[in-house]
Amino acid sequence: MSSTTYCLIHMAMSGIYVFTAYYAFFHLDIPMLRRSTEYFDPGQFKYLTVWNVILQAIFFFICMLNDVYGTNKSSPKKTPFIRRFKDFFHAALSFPVGMFVGVTFWSLMFVDRELVLPKALDPYFPSWLNHLMHTLIVVTTVTEMFIAPRQYPKRTQGLGGLLSFMLTYLVWMHVIYMKSGIWVYPVMEVLTVPLRIAFIVVLLLFTVILYFTGETFNHLIWGNTRKTLTKVGKKKKSK
Repeated sequence: MSSTTYCLIHMAMSGIYVFTAYYAFFHLDIPMLRRSTEYFDPGQFKYLTVWNVILQAIFFFICMLNDVYGTNKSSPKKTPFIRRFKDFFHAALSFPVGMFVGVTFWSLMFVDRELVLPKALDPYFPSWLNHLMHTLIVVTTVTEMFIAPRQYPKRTQGLGGLLSFMLTYLVWMHVIYMKSGIWVYPVMEVLTVPLRIAFIVVLLLFTVILYFTGETFNHLIWGNTRKTLTKVGKKKKSK
């Protein structure tokens, strides 16, 4: 695949998420949620889904920069900084957070949609926007896994970046609750404190599992290619 094709694909993906974030911040208006958080309302920025949309927009923009100034080779002789940063961003944030948002949202929707997206919101929250936020993210992050190679960072770095991001959002969610008395997600309302703690721990463990899932998929898709290229390089040096 040529660098121009890579750039066009990544430009389209970044553009979609920029538009999604723009619509969420400037056009999405849900009256009942606005009234419930009138004392402290960070707007759409209170949702992990929106954090993820911003993450994906940034990630695919970084991919565009890498297409122009970096490299998409499986095993470059010298890896540019933008390529290393892109690989880290996808491994630590884009893949696990994107998959987490998509999988947990649709799983909870299957159990009881009132826990995440009550029917009362349907007149204000378009179905196409829902799919951009919760379905397309899974499609694009998995597609990126197949079309472009990456070298995973050290696990301490990758997992450290992921858990730092998730813990930051958890702190933010509790700040919102302390200031407004309202949980961002209705599922937190129906859980007792011990169950709430267990629920959060399980979700954090799930993000770790998703990190290793991405690492495993990457090895299955690109690992053999990288090994082959490494062997070829060693043979050339020996000659």
